[in-house]
Amino acid sequence: MMARALLVWVGLLLLAVLNGGVRDTWLSPRMGEGPARALSSLLLSGLILLLTWLTIGWIRPVRPGAALSVGALWLVLTLAFEFLVGHYGFGKAWAELLADYDVRRGRIWILVLVVTVLAPLWAARMRGLAESGSP
Repeated sequence: MMARALLVWVGLLLLAVLNGGVRDTWLSPRMGEGPARALSSLLLSGLILLLTWLTIGWIRPVRPGAALSVGALWLVLTLAFEFLVGHYGFGKAWAELLADYDVRRGRIWILVLVVTVLAPLWAARMRGLAESGSP
């Protein structure tokens, strides 16, 4: 199950990179940085939900705890990629990376992380794959 979840996360990563490219290329120049980042976060959240919905049957979590484990794996991988590759690969300052978490400045990136961790559970339950009850 976790190997399949890892492969799906690679798909999520590709969607996130494409989403960032769309934001930087088309949305930010037309809307400004703040609104573009907010729309981009909403779009990515929707893409995460869609890909999870399409692949949860292949991942096959059989219990809510297993679905949450998939979400936790995706969250850890996403944060590791964001901070490690963002800082060491792209040379972004830690403060710049952390700025996406400042909801007081209208940054709603945290929504993407919440969706990432909960999407497998939601999709599995909606598709009748994860039994109800204790994790």
